[in-house]
Amino acid sequence: MRVIGDLKKVNLLVRKIKREGKSIGFVPTMGALHEGHLSLIRQAKRDTDFAVVSIFVNPKQFGPQEDLKRYPKPLKKDLALCRKLKVDLIFLPQVKEIYPDGFATFVNVFGLSEMLCGANRPGHFRGVATVVTKLLNIISPDLLYLGQKDAQQALIICRMVEDLNFPVKVKVMPVVRDEDGLALSSRNAYLNKSQLKEAQVLFKALSLAKVMIEHGQTNPGRIIQKIQDLIQNKKQAKVDYIAVVDPQSLISLKQIGSEALVCLAVKFGKTRLIDNLRIRV
Repeated sequence: MRVIGDLKKVNLLVRKIKREGKSIGFVPTMGALHEGHLSLIRQAKRDTDFAVVSIFVNPKQFGPQEDLKRYPKPLKKDLALCRKLKVDLIFLPQVKEIYPDGFATFVNVFGLSEMLCGANRPGHFRGVATVVTKLLNIISPDLLYLGQKDAQQALIICRMVEDLNFPVKVKVMPVVRDEDGLALSSRNAYLNKSQLKEAQVLFKALSLAKVMIEHGQTNPGRIIQKIQDLIQNKKQAKVDYIAVVDPQSLISLKQIGSEALVCLAVKFGKTRLIDNLRIRV
């Protein structure tokens, strides 16, 4: 496994791999790897000849009051996990490598970026789209792997790839959950024991929405009210948003037809967790 931080060296290496006729699979991460990330890496190893993982905590997607400084950075553990999975290349750049002095160009996917998480995190998805654009240009992968847990982010990147004609296929992989249904997230490490227990309500709420829809409930307002009541029974839970939206446009549904994406964001203490469930009728 090679670990390289220099952008030009990585670019030269992937060009060499391409000339050899090998396919490249790419998993972008901010580190603090968990089983969700590892499932993406395993898929990249299965699908392609050369698996690349980036570890970069992107400052452009954090707001002024967010957790950039305390975001977990267990680099030794991350590298050990990647080595165990036989990752071919770790791209480990410094901030100045990605955003040199005078950096002034950003990518914004309008519409999709302003709703749901984007409504309360202005500039967040602009930062995501910009760094993914740069990483795709540096690594030139054949396949890009994303997680469904970050459904809005995945949809935005898919739209960006399509709109800007990136020659890459995007694979969005299923949410990975713990035995109690909690979606795996690097930020779960912030939760204390009682918060961790209370956070199990998120998957219970999504499961309740699924049952209601499967039993014929087509009114999103009634579904939102039911799952909001369930979540607010937890003392430390503070709802940011609950939405029932179209899975492609993220526009709130007035009535549920053939499918819906139920999304939620809830704070437990200072830790904001997101989750979602795509439900087909």
